[in-house]
Amino acid sequence: MALFDGKLTVFPPRIEALMVSYKPRSQFLKINLYPGLSSLDSLQHGSSRLRHELKSIITSRKFWQPHALVITSEYHPQNSDFPRNYTRKEKKPFPVPIVELRRAARQRLKQRLKNSKGQPKGRSSPPKNGMVVKSLIPLAYDVYNARITLINNLKKLLKVVPVHACGWCNEIHVGAVGHPFKSCKGKYATLRKGHHEWTNAAIEDVLLPIEAYHLFDRLGKRIPHEERFSIPRIPAVVELCIQAGVNIPEYPTKRRRKPIIRISKSEFVDADESDLPDPIPEEYDKPLLTEISNSEIVAPSDEEDIKLLADETLRAWEKMRKGAKKLMKVYYVRVCGYCPEVHVGPSGHKAQNCGAHKHQQRNGQHGWQAAVLDDLIPPRYVWHVPNINEPLHRELRNFYGQAPAVVEICIQVGAIVPEEYKSTMRLDIGIPSSVREAEMVV
Repeated sequence: MALFDGKLTVFPPRIEALMVSYKPRSQFLKINLYPGLSSLDSLQHGSSRLRHELKSIITSRKFWQPHALVITSEYHPQNSDFPRNYTRKEKKPFPVPIVELRRAARQRLKQRLKNSKGQPKGRSSPPKNGMVVKSLIPLAYDVYNARITLINNLKKLLKVVPVHACGWCNEIHVGAVGHPFKSCKGKYATLRKGHHEWTNAAIEDVLLPIEAYHLFDRLGKRIPHEERFSIPRIPAVVELCIQAGVNIPEYPTKRRRKPIIRISKSEFVDADESDLPDPIPEEYDKPLLTEISNSEIVAPSDEEDIKLLADETLRAWEKMRKGAKKLMKVYYVRVCGYCPEVHVGPSGHKAQNCGAHKHQQRNGQHGWQAAVLDDLIPPRYVWHVPNINEPLHRELRNFYGQAPAVVEICIQVGAIVPEEYKSTMRLDIGIPSSVREAEMVV
């Protein structure tokens, strides 16, 4: 019986030893919890049913195998590894492995053949039939307004919190001075011995501008290579919100009020809507916010106003990400497995503008696959500064954590740290005061 992570744990008789390890190559500390169960002679006391169960447990092979004790949290671990950065030669992994996709496809085909015997084919539900999901329209408006709120608030916070960007690579740092780590991989990095050349960062450095083609008809034909310059490109999150029901006059889109009539898998015709009355403004249309120009930005001066602004920025960040994740479960979002190109729609475009590793073998075409949330809204991870008044030390790099740039900006002005980011920020790790003390850490 022991207390781990605030819970009282009672070990069953089958556990013979515990292995406590801090590193894979370290020695294990074995503790015999039940020394009396080392032989069958100790089973002479107790009921016959208990003796029979304990005898079967002890004589089994699994009882004598060592059991490792892993102390973890149910929701957010205490410390976790940083997100992996894939090189230009690596392909992004599929969100769902290919084996699972093929197994699910075979299962769907088997179920379809089973249901098609003597039964008519059922109609497809939105958005596959060309219509929007009405229950998700308010969520699409909230995601759009949360993005505008996030941009406006970040423009104000950037005038208060110093954010640095390297002039040679895409790395940024939030703090009074740039970090001293030799991690620059830009041009002439060997001449600078990996040091960064820090400059003032802009809003585009904190929020990466991921753009996508705007589709007038979401179910229309794929964009050919010859029309890649005639179709406007807008932020991918905005395009997702438009396809989910947000009406923006600058970017018109086709809204169907009747389901399409599908002829084949790739051919369909629109239903006749002449018998329907004229469309009226929807009741769920919400007012859209607008971005504030840089000349109109006024930096907050009061500390209390700055803290409230940081809290509002964090709420907008979480609202945009959580809402976009729900929309991506219904509306398709594709990403290239070799480059950061994103396309919002059932299938990717045909523009041959992929310049990633070995693009000549694909004739510049993208390798489309299902996108995840970090592909649509990539978080720029930066080093967490435990003490704003002290710079980071190069020798203590392994003790520092990381957090998204938006979260780090808000935290440095007094916002509360969200629970989901505490694991990568390593807040529970004690940072040594000197290099000598760091060498003594086991």
